[in-house]
Amino acid sequence: MNKQVSLKAICAAAVVAGVALAAPAAHAGTQAKTKYPIVLVHGFIGFDNILGAVNYFYDIPGTLRNEGATVYVASVNPSQTTEFRGEELIQQMKQWAAKDGVKKFNLIGHSHGGPTVRYAAGVVPGMVASVSSMAGTHFGSKVADDILANTTPGGGFDQAATAGLKLISWLTGNKTTSDTDLLTALNALSSAGAAKFNAKFPAGAPTTTCGQGPDRATIAGNTIRFYSFSGTSVKTNAWDVSDAILSYTGDYFKGEANDGLVSRCSSHWGSVIKDNYTWNHLDEINQVLGTIGKDSPDPVAFYVQHANRLKWALL
Repeated sequence: MNKQVSLKAICAAAVVAGVALAAPAAHAGTQAKTKYPIVLVHGFIGFDNILGAVNYFYDIPGTLRNEGATVYVASVNPSQTTEFRGEELIQQMKQWAAKDGVKKFNLIGHSHGGPTVRYAAGVVPGMVASVSSMAGTHFGSKVADDILANTTPGGGFDQAATAGLKLISWLTGNKTTSDTDLLTALNALSSAGAAKFNAKFPAGAPTTTCGQGPDRATIAGNTIRFYSFSGTSVKTNAWDVSDAILSYTGDYFKGEANDGLVSRCSSHWGSVIKDNYTWNHLDEINQVLGTIGKDSPDPVAFYVQHANRLKWALL
């Protein structure tokens, strides 16, 4: 299998990952009742929902709301620079703030959503209470490095993949579909692209190689909490159609602990709460259809637990 086929497979898996409706709330609780609303931000090839029904964070927003949280789900371009996506996020935050009287937000980003929420914190720190990333591509991805090195700009694969990404963007109703571009996103997700971004937005950066960063940082007089998490399993459930794909892409890391698309060390930013959950890159958002490993912790319960952490931190 060549590198181009692998990205096509990843694109297919990302679409399949959301083919389900969030389950209705079963009861009302207060575990996730944070002081400030939670914003969930998707990653590369991601979406908020497709046609108003297919969810990226499977069963997570509804469960958080059922446990008392106010939750917004961002819609940003599935394949663009971190800055581009971050500006889209900021505009939505401003709209939510104006509409609902919100002062600050707790931002949670998955994959490329991790750097995206950091951008928002760096540009509008007064609107951000905390930044949390699940498998954030903070130091890039070796998968992006390899595919970028083996893709001809303007070639058949580049055009076909970009067309597929634009379709995902259109189906979500994203207003910047025409700006969707494969190579632009891969450059942002590459090791070199991540390094350039980190130089501009260093708040929360690890102080040692593969270590932790500060659990809080002050930006323009605003103190913001930083948390990170990740999984380090790849093939977790034989019934999950995405596992074979992630098992293949996991080989790009040549033995380094990873979730199929992001390495353990690349996910570190701020306070590293746990970096070895038995999840792969889609398990981390309870996909595909909640088919995680038999003995793995429940991803939905994880998000409720983290919201409870934010609640007790008065965030």
